[in-house]
Amino acid sequence: MQKEDCFYLGKIVKKYSFKGEILVKLDTDEPELYDNLDSVFMELRNNLIPFFIESSQLHKSELLRIKFEDVDTEQDADSIMKSDLYLPLEFLPKLEGNKFYFHEVIGFKVEDINYGTVGILKAVNDSTAQSLFEIDKEGIEILIPMNDEFIEKIDRENKTVFVKTPEGLIDLYLEE
Repeated sequence: MQKEDCFYLGKIVKKYSFKGEILVKLDTDEPELYDNLDSVFMELRNNLIPFFIESSQLHKSELLRIKFEDVDTEQDADSIMKSDLYLPLEFLPKLEGNKFYFHEVIGFKVEDINYGTVGILKAVNDSTAQSLFEIDKEGIEILIPMNDEFIEKIDRENKTVFVKTPEGLIDLYLEE
C-alpha cells in the first residue's frame, strides 16, 4: 500500500496498559466512525505496514484505545510510539454538497462568480492559520483562503470549485 492511496488517520500518542495497548490521537471530527476497524497501516521506517487490531474503543472522545495483534508488552508498545496511522482512501466516508476532502479537489478547475475562470487547483496549503487553495493560472500562483463564505459550490461531476472572492483579490496576483 502506498501513502498516496491512503489518508492520515492519527498518531500513536501514549501507552495505555502494560499489555501493549496504546492510545491514538485521531485526526477527525467523527472519531466514532473508526471504532470498529480490523486493521490500519502504520508508518515504520518510511514503509506502511499493516497492523491487525484485536480490540479498540473510544477513550475520552478524541482518543482511540487500540490493542494490536502481536503487540503484547510495554516494550512492543514502545517500539511503535509516535507512529502515524493510515487507512486506504476508500475508508473515507463520502462527503456531499460543499464539504470535501483536500485530496479530492486537486486538479479541479476554479471558477470565480465575478472574475470567471481562475485556474487549476494545484494544492491545498493547510500549514497556515487559514487553509489556502493554491491555484495555477498560466504559471502564476493565486492563493484563495478556504473560507466557507468564499466557497459557493463544489461541482464534482464537472470537477469545478465555484468561489466568490472579494473584489480585487485575484487581480492582486496578476498585477505586474
